[in-house]
Amino acid sequence: MADLKKEVSRRRTFAIISHPDAGKTTITEKILWHGGVIREAGEVKGKAGSKAAASDWMKLERERGISVTSSVMQFHYEGLRINLVDTPGHQDFGEDTYRTLMAVDSAAMLLDAAKGVEPQTRKLYEVCRLRRMPIFTFANKMDREGLSPFDLIDDVEDTLRISCFPVTWPIGIGATFKGLYHRLERKLLLYSRASNQVREMEVESWTDPAIAEVVGSSLFETLGEEMELLEGVLPPFEPERFQRGEISPMLFGSAKFNWGVDTLLRLFEQHAPSPQPRISSNGDVSPTDGSFSGFVFKIQANMDPRHRDRIAFIRVCSGEFRRGMKARHMRLGREVRLAYANQFMAQSRETLDVAYAGDIIGVGDPGNFQIGDTVSNGKGFRFLNIPRFSPENFARVTIQDALKKKQLLKGVRQLVDEGAIQMFCDPIVGWQNPILGVVGELQFDVLLYRLKDEYGLEARLERLPFSLARWPKTRQGQPIEGPLQGGVDLYQDLNGRPVVLLKRDWNLEWAQDKNPDVVFHITSGD
Repeated sequence: MADLKKEVSRRRTFAIISHPDAGKTTITEKILWHGGVIREAGEVKGKAGSKAAASDWMKLERERGISVTSSVMQFHYEGLRINLVDTPGHQDFGEDTYRTLMAVDSAAMLLDAAKGVEPQTRKLYEVCRLRRMPIFTFANKMDREGLSPFDLIDDVEDTLRISCFPVTWPIGIGATFKGLYHRLERKLLLYSRASNQVREMEVESWTDPAIAEVVGSSLFETLGEEMELLEGVLPPFEPERFQRGEISPMLFGSAKFNWGVDTLLRLFEQHAPSPQPRISSNGDVSPTDGSFSGFVFKIQANMDPRHRDRIAFIRVCSGEFRRGMKARHMRLGREVRLAYANQFMAQSRETLDVAYAGDIIGVGDPGNFQIGDTVSNGKGFRFLNIPRFSPENFARVTIQDALKKKQLLKGVRQLVDEGAIQMFCDPIVGWQNPILGVVGELQFDVLLYRLKDEYGLEARLERLPFSLARWPKTRQGQPIEGPLQGGVDLYQDLNGRPVVLLKRDWNLEWAQDKNPDVVFHITSGD
């Protein structure tokens, strides 16, 4: 038990969240570089001959310069075992990010210093807030002209309703940026655009005249005025409030030039929480519980297209995992062997023999798992369901070559199992001509691209006029049986649950009016 507690205590699992183009994948690369995982940080939109970002492993990601799926990366830093998840920023891939946030214990929120809190950042923060998850804030792109540090803080506090504590403070902005003053360590961090080297300078405080000698009298005076205002208003940093998600330590820098990223990583090492208890149907499950348990939060098909593999990503929530062990699959009600376990660096993988609570592992999956499944070798329970969102875009996928129809359905089903796409059918027609639903339009682009790239299938979309799905149940929470009134058609989801597909909100109001004893739920798990 002593070894288990020691191993769990050194685990840290976190995600990076942001609006698109805030620099999320770039800062991920720099963190991996500081962690000694990669020798050269890649570029998200690299030129010919430049190294591509390690976290963007999918061919489509490299071509478009965007993240379309969450990547899991593991590395060691200062005695800690860190599980880092790089999530998609674009709202069309938000559902993947929402699920990923259920598997981490803290998050780093990245802001574009010129734009502040943007819409997708706000949505992702709300998921973290509901879990009271500790949040680090990093104001990126300080090498460009942008909002003042005070305006950024006000934006975060007013928009997200969370207090900020500036750990570092920028000396200059854009062309005048010289470095950072570290308020907790009383240290000056000086940066140069011509070099990746940082010069650290110990100072007595922000009033030390030695600062003026290296940054100039004007910036020194500005720093003094800003520090006087900060010190007079802000209370000392309270780690307990941070752990409760009430206050966010804020840092400034530029991921592109590697300014301030090491400071973020050191602060993370000092204050990020170790694995926390998880809510289950039997109450909280402690990470140091002697029994192994975990849940599936992501499924990825064709990480190795040559072998048509399928990997189930499991967040270990308690105990110790050993490769090849048997565990009870709670949804199926039977034992499964967790073989072919791997740890990941995006697409690259290494065989993993042992893992502990807080780790993220990938196990070979012949088709047993769905997102949200619980596995354990202890008592019977299930972790709380991971929500599915109502799709807003619907289509059928067709192919000209009728001989490839079966291959098309197989490929679509494998990609549907990853969770970003939902599948429905008309009970009369059956599953030979399914309806696909996605939250974001770009998911359909990804589907067609992957069908061609990974399966060699030239498929087309047949758009459908629906814009929302609802799962009808009785007021007692049971799926309805029999037809609905008012000419409302019933479809089925992959689990056989009745669902209605509607064109617009007006149709939903009509269905509710004609079926007063039915509740139309926005997610299948409600």
